[in-house]
Amino acid sequence: MSLFDPIKPIKTPRVGLYSVGHEHYWNQFDGLLDRLLGYNRFIAQQIGTHGDVCNAGMIDSESGARVAAEKFNAANVDIIFCHAATYAMSASHISIARHCQRPVVVLNLQPTAAMNYDQTTTGEWLAHCVGCCVPEISNAFNRSGIDFHIVSGLLGLTETPEISLADECTSDHPEAIAAWEEIHAWVKASAAVRTLREGRMGFLGHTYPGMLDMYSDFTMMGAGTGMHIEVMEMCDLDRLAQSVTVAETREKLDQVHEMFVISEDSPADPLARKPKPEQLDIACRVAVAQEKLVREFDLDALTYYYRGREGNAYEELQESLILGNSLLTAQGIPCSGEGDMKTAVAMKICDILEAGGSYTEIVSSDFNHSTIILGHDGPFHIAISDQKPILRGMGLYHGKWGTGVSVEATVQKGPVTLLNLTQTGEGRLRFIGNEGIAIDAPILKIGNTMTHVRFDRGPSQMMNDWFALAPTHHGALAVGHQSELFCKVASLMGIEWSSVSHGEAIEDSSVASREIHSLEKTELHRR
Repeated sequence: MSLFDPIKPIKTPRVGLYSVGHEHYWNQFDGLLDRLLGYNRFIAQQIGTHGDVCNAGMIDSESGARVAAEKFNAANVDIIFCHAATYAMSASHISIARHCQRPVVVLNLQPTAAMNYDQTTTGEWLAHCVGCCVPEISNAFNRSGIDFHIVSGLLGLTETPEISLADECTSDHPEAIAAWEEIHAWVKASAAVRTLREGRMGFLGHTYPGMLDMYSDFTMMGAGTGMHIEVMEMCDLDRLAQSVTVAETREKLDQVHEMFVISEDSPADPLARKPKPEQLDIACRVAVAQEKLVREFDLDALTYYYRGREGNAYEELQESLILGNSLLTAQGIPCSGEGDMKTAVAMKICDILEAGGSYTEIVSSDFNHSTIILGHDGPFHIAISDQKPILRGMGLYHGKWGTGVSVEATVQKGPVTLLNLTQTGEGRLRFIGNEGIAIDAPILKIGNTMTHVRFDRGPSQMMNDWFALAPTHHGALAVGHQSELFCKVASLMGIEWSSVSHGEAIEDSSVASREIHSLEKTELHRR
C-alpha cells in the first residue's frame, strides 16, 4: 500500500438528471422527441464519468414531474440537472425542485454553434431553441425560493445526429469545453458535500485554551456540514499506542525515511536539532496508533490538542502527533492542531477536490518580496510539497509543552488558494477564499512549514481586507486557483462565501515593488 493511498474513499456523488420539453411538439414534429432524448443520454453519459446518474428522461407534464421527484428522492441525489432540451412550460417540471429540495443546475446547452439558416425547418429550430425557456425557468424558480444555477454553452457532441441539418460536432469548441468544465465542477462540488454529510469528525482532547476563534458549537458544526462529531479521549489513543508492536513501528520508520529528509541540526535555531533516534521511534509508534485510531472510530477527519499535567504519559503522545497527523493528512484524513475543527473541515474539502489542503496560518510578511508567509508547525499535506519534507527534532514547541519532531516543508510553487472556514457573530459558518501565487523565496529552518504567497495586492492591504471578514486564524492551503470550485461547495452547503482575492497576483518580484503600490484598492467581492 502506498503512503498516499486514501484510508477512506471519497463518496461518489448522486446526480439527478431530467430534460424538459413541450408534449404538444411530439406529434407535430416526427423524430424530435427521440432526438432530444439522444441529447439527454449524451449528457447522462458525460456526467456519469464523475458521478452516479439517476436519469428521469424527458419531463413534459406535471404528473411526470412528480414521478421523477419520487425517483430522485429514492436515489437520495445530491444535485439535480435540468436540461433545457427545447421550449417547455415551467409548470410542467417545477414540482421536481419543490419536492426534492436539492440545488438545481439548469443546462442551457445548444447542440450547434449556428443553425443552417437556409434549410432549417420549424422542427429543426425547436431542437436548437434551448435558451428560450431558461428565462421562464429562472423566474419561476426565483419566485418559488428554489436554489438554482445556470450553465450556458454548447452541448459538445462528437458526431452529428443523422436527423440534424446543422453541424453538431462541437466537442472541441471553447463554449462546449467551458460548459463541461463548469458542469463537472458542480459534480465534484457535490461529491465534497456528500462526503462531508456522511463523514465523521474526530475531536481528540480539547481546544487550545484561550483561542476564542477556535471554539465551535458541535451542534452548529454538525448542522452546517452534516458531519458527526465523535468526541474522543487521550486514553483512547494511549490504549492503541500500547498495542503497537516493534515490527509495526519499524515499518512506519521505513516509510518515514522514504518520505522525509531527516534533518541535521539547524544552522540558525538551537531548538531545531537532528531528531534523536528515540524521538523518531516514539513518533513512529504513535503514528501507527493514530492510524489505528482513525480506523477504529471510522474517522474522515481529526482535530486534536492536549495540555495536562507536565510530564504525564499523555503529554508524550501529544508531543509526537505532528508526524502521524501529517501522514494521515496525506492519506485523505486531514488533521488540524489546537482543536481547530473548522479548519479540519476546510482541509477535508481541499483534499476531496484533489487540491491538498495543508494546515496553515500567517507566519510573517515579507515586504521585499510582497508576500505573506503561510505555514505552521504541522500537520503538513505531504502530497503538495515541492520537495521531500524535512523532519526536525524540536527541543521545545513554540507556545506549547514538550519536545518532539516537526515537519519543515513548502507548498508547490504556482497558483494556490487559502480556504478559511470561520464563524460569524450570528453563529453561522462562512467560507473565505484568498487566491495567490506561491513563489520561491527563503524560509526559516526552525521545523515549521512555510510558503511565500503573493496576492493581488500588497501584504498590508491584503491583511486589512482579509481580517475585516473576521476569519479563523488558521486555514487550509490548497494548490491551484480553486475559488470558483470552493464557492460551488459553499453554495451547495448553504454557507456564505466571501472572496478576498479576485485579481491577478503579481508573479515577478522585480515588478512587484514598482507596481504593488499602484494597485487600486477594491471593495471586497462577496458572493
